[in-house]
Amino acid sequence: MIRVLLADDEAMIRAGVRAILGTADGIEVVAEAADGREAVDLVLGHRPDVALLDIRMPRLDGLQAAAELSRVAPGTAVAMLTTFSEDEYIASALGSGAAGFLLKSGNPRELIAGVQAVAEGGAYLSPSIARRVISHLGAGRLGKQATARTRIEELTAREREVLALVGAGLSNAEIAQRLHVVEGTVKAYVSQVLARLGFKNRVQAAILAYEAGLVGEE
Repeated sequence: MIRVLLADDEAMIRAGVRAILGTADGIEVVAEAADGREAVDLVLGHRPDVALLDIRMPRLDGLQAAAELSRVAPGTAVAMLTTFSEDEYIASALGSGAAGFLLKSGNPRELIAGVQAVAEGGAYLSPSIARRVISHLGAGRLGKQATARTRIEELTAREREVLALVGAGLSNAEIAQRLHVVEGTVKAYVSQVLARLGFKNRVQAAILAYEAGLVGEE
C-alpha cells in the first residue's frame, strides 16, 4: 500500500485529489494538511511514502516544505501538484528535492501514475512539463555535454550504468531486474551516486545523465 500525505490550502482540491487517488488500488491518503508547516509535521508523524504538495500555501509554501522534508524525512518522496507551470517553479521544485511535478489541469491518470512512480523511487513529470524540460535541455545540450561528462568520470562503471538507467526513468525495482541484483543493492548504488555528485534527488541525476549522453533523446 502506498501511503500518501496530501497538502493543499483548498479543501475542495484536497477532496478531489483524495477521490481520484481512491480509485487506484494500492494507494491510501493517510493525512491531509492545509499548509506547508502542517504538512511537514504530519509527515514526521505518519511517515508516508509520498508527500503530495501544492506550491502556494500559507505559513510554509510547498517549495520550502519540500526542501525541509528532503532533510528531515528523506524516506518520503515529494511530488508537487500545482496549477503553476512556469519555469522558475519547475526549477525550484526540482532543486528543492521534489521527485515529481504534476499539474492540476492534467489527466487524473497522470496523478495516479506520478504517485506510483515516485513511491517506487522513480521520478515523474507531467507530459507537458517533461516536453518543456527536454526542450530546454536540448537547446543547450552541446555546450553542457563536456561538463557533464567530466562530472561522471568520477563514477565507477557500475555507477554510470545505474545513472543511465535512472536517467531512462526506471524505478529501483526495474533497475534491479535489469542488472540482476536485489533492490536493496540498487538503492545503495543510487544513494552513492547522488552523494558523489552532490545531488538531492533522482531528477537532478537524470538530467545529468541526459546531458552527458548516457540517455538517448527518446
